[in-house]
Amino acid sequence: MTYNQIIQDLEDKNFKPIYFLHGEEPYYIDKITNYIVDNILSESEKPFNQTIFYGRDTNVPTIINAAKKFPMMANNQVVIVKEAQYLDKLEDLIYYVKSPLKSTLLVIAYKYKKIDKRKKLYNILKENGLVFESNKLYDNKIPDWIINYLKERNYYITPEASLLLTEYLGSDLSKIVGELEKIFIALSPDIKKIDLETIEENIGISKDFNNFELTNALSVKDILKANRIVNYFAANPKKNPITLTISSLHFFFSKVLAYHSLKNKSSATIASELKINPFFVNEYKKAASNYSSQKLVEIISLLREYDLKSKGWGNTGIDSGNLLKELIFKILH
Repeated sequence: MTYNQIIQDLEDKNFKPIYFLHGEEPYYIDKITNYIVDNILSESEKPFNQTIFYGRDTNVPTIINAAKKFPMMANNQVVIVKEAQYLDKLEDLIYYVKSPLKSTLLVIAYKYKKIDKRKKLYNILKENGLVFESNKLYDNKIPDWIINYLKERNYYITPEASLLLTEYLGSDLSKIVGELEKIFIALSPDIKKIDLETIEENIGISKDFNNFELTNALSVKDILKANRIVNYFAANPKKNPITLTISSLHFFFSKVLAYHSLKNKSSATIASELKINPFFVNEYKKAASNYSSQKLVEIISLLREYDLKSKGWGNTGIDSGNLLKELIFKILH
């Protein structure tokens, strides 16, 4: 079941006796867990019928004993196990999972990793409860996720702003949502558009000096703009780590190289094959016209070389700012 289907079932009071939530992306695991904590029982029912354990501080027999209790003056009891990935002898849960109590909602939040699907416990969990796997989103999926998340809340974000947020916040959905919540608080109720200026004013990411603007300058070989951005990065290395910049450039130039191999160069095909937002197709077309396949192979090799140098390999003591200046010069010339 999807996250939305699970929440809908909970709203409709179609409860499962066991919710085993696992996977590398904690955001949806926390969302489901928190919904159950907040909504299944009334405030008057919670003191006697809601128990929260933490994997580091409990054990499987204690959890089973709690789950076997009947609710007091309520239809259900809720037993939550947070940080269940730290539980010893997780397999011993099988003794309860074989025959769970229908009046109990046992929620196992097993975060940052997946349960071994070869184990007997997994199959019985699927038979007698609900197993939800929360997979990490690939970086190229994050901008669209941000757009859809905001759309559900009646906000619109420009593609550039969405990409900028992704570059600086990464793929941690909880972190992204936390920063977006700050923006919601800061914006007037009548403002529903989030653009580069909004990001700069409320999160502190420069709309003019960032990796998105750097790739944009490099795509059209705007030497002045590229050098201005690199000089800013060199003066503010903590806010603009070279490893992040190299990663961003590698992502961009790898896709430009892939563009050259496309037989069908329609905008729709480019967006689909390169897995990019259609808004950015023209930028990749411009870059492809300015960099041959041979030059792109050379650039990707340079990026790998300077990535190693930034980590100390083959570096004779040049700081990250000057390394980046060298790299951009070699890309442009």
